[in-house]
Amino acid sequence: MNYSSGLALGLASILLSAPHAHAQEDAISLDSLVVTASPTPRAIERIANHVSILSGEDLRASGVSHVGEALRTVAGLHVIRSGSIGAVTSLFLRGGESDYTLVLVDGMQVNLPGGGFDFASLTTDNLERIEIVRGPGSALYGSDAMAGVVHIITRAGEGPPQLTARLGTASYSEARNELVDGFRWSTDLVGGNERLRYSASLSREETDGILPFNNRHRSTNLSGNARFRADNVTRMAISLRLTDREYQFPTDGAGAVVDQNAFSYGDDKLIHLRATRALTDAFELEGMFGVSGTDGGTDDAQDSSADSVGFYAFKSLDEVQRTKGELRANLTFDLGVLTAGGEVERESQRSLSESMSEFGPSVGENRNERRNHAAYVHFSGDYVGASLNTGARLEDNERFGTAATWQVGLSKAVPWSNSATAHVLVGRAIKEPTFFESFATGFVRGNPNLKPERAISWEFGLEQGLFADVAALRATYFDQRFEDLIQYTFAPPKPMGSNYFNVGAATSRGVELGADIDIGLAQASAAWTWLDTEVIDSGFENGPGASFLEGDPLLRRPSNAVTVSASAPVGSSGRVYGRLLVVGSRSDRDFSTFPEMRVKLPMYHLMSFGVEWAFITRAAKSPGVSVFAQLENLLDQYYEEASGFRAPGRQIHTGISVRFGGGLQ
Repeated sequence: MNYSSGLALGLASILLSAPHAHAQEDAISLDSLVVTASPTPRAIERIANHVSILSGEDLRASGVSHVGEALRTVAGLHVIRSGSIGAVTSLFLRGGESDYTLVLVDGMQVNLPGGGFDFASLTTDNLERIEIVRGPGSALYGSDAMAGVVHIITRAGEGPPQLTARLGTASYSEARNELVDGFRWSTDLVGGNERLRYSASLSREETDGILPFNNRHRSTNLSGNARFRADNVTRMAISLRLTDREYQFPTDGAGAVVDQNAFSYGDDKLIHLRATRALTDAFELEGMFGVSGTDGGTDDAQDSSADSVGFYAFKSLDEVQRTKGELRANLTFDLGVLTAGGEVERESQRSLSESMSEFGPSVGENRNERRNHAAYVHFSGDYVGASLNTGARLEDNERFGTAATWQVGLSKAVPWSNSATAHVLVGRAIKEPTFFESFATGFVRGNPNLKPERAISWEFGLEQGLFADVAALRATYFDQRFEDLIQYTFAPPKPMGSNYFNVGAATSRGVELGADIDIGLAQASAAWTWLDTEVIDSGFENGPGASFLEGDPLLRRPSNAVTVSASAPVGSSGRVYGRLLVVGSRSDRDFSTFPEMRVKLPMYHLMSFGVEWAFITRAAKSPGVSVFAQLENLLDQYYEEASGFRAPGRQIHTGISVRFGGGLQ
């Protein structure tokens, strides 16, 4: 029996051998609760972190088809797409690095070991909601949750079976002599009853991109979720997600359009099982087992026989996998819920590379793995009008040894208002080294003795409800210090020695302001983020071409960002929506020069507008049919999110949606 199957069997036997008891709650329906910030669901006003929840239904209704685009509207988050549609899409949360955010799908980590995650192909199909929990999350989730956690939760489904089919086309302002530059289709099936809730989705997207050649992007996504209540005390859930993607890019490292045949590709997978068993009214066991991973690489063949200077051909393949088993116990008593748990995780990576240059061929191969054992304890409770969220976790990693993280948070109704809440949070978080930083061989050598990067963070916030909760105002101040940052040096201290060391440090502080208004079926929201980052220890880096200079801000982090969005019904069959995104100036590096000098990217603003109209209302024996149209980057503004890489101009999306079955509205 192998490691994965043995762990899964052990968890199942512990949970399913328990005696019957009365369930404390039906945890299948969690619409009004937050499930990411603590081991057990909590009301949002009882969470010490600044939390945002995006509804999947609202996102799809407003024309948002990708998770990365949805995250652009959230205070404290900055999304960067490195060029055309399908290019690498990264998230910077509260000024942290792009690998400082833990990404979960139905409770399973999907980011690469060491934190990196590409949002380019993650869609909102079959999405129930996205929970964004800002602040240190390592006390509960371990490595990579330095700045926060983004949790994508798949729909469970309910009611009579409902099938929805959607077909759309896309046209871009860039001149390509094509009427249609892309298309997208999806089919979704949802339904359920008190015992079983389910959903399944299949979608496909293809575009020709915005650049004149070699810029096609395609992705196919399959997702499914089933939640089963075996009896009054036993609940089980399984999630599955598969993605097949390819992105052709003609750009070099500086953004110049020069390459005829370079492309990247990948297959992503996720399967996660969860089982919960109540032993008594107050004691519950929960077991989880999951596997996630990616298998992909880059292929850049020789363009022609004349392409023979420098490095002119390259191939790579990386296969990365996480396997995790977790068991936790929840004890409920008068003051709250005490949780104790343990986790076993195995991370593995197999890398192959082959390059051709005027100096001859070069081939590299690496196989590495690391195991991590962790134990944690967490308490969530209420006392005298205050809610406490606190926890600690101890990691025992076979590569970097032990590391302790912790978190203490308090939220409380303020004395001057019945509808205002204050919260304060402080905690310690870590991010493990990537496999490349630890184990690289060849021209670059990893350092197996690297320690995790560390962060100490705190925040304070207020939320005020207005006009009988028709409106809500939020304000949060945060302050973070990042230490033991891993840096690369071209000249290692020892000949043939490691190129990576824990030497850097930086700070990030800021303010997040937000407002939401709901009047009937009309909704509006606004958010403003002010951010101040600073390098306080530049480590090895110095000189005009350095990206990490003491006293300078961190790259690609705007000091100011504003988002405004609104939607409203039109008659009984239509809905209009609009969004405005304003991103302030920020520093970057110009990789077309040597050394790569710092540049200032100018402010940009993006406007979008859309409408959806149901011209056939769904009836008992007939489908509902609606059409939609959407304009992105309405003013066709030229801008770059990464220096040298042009972002898409105006986009026109049109389509039709047909819905069969389900309950009648």
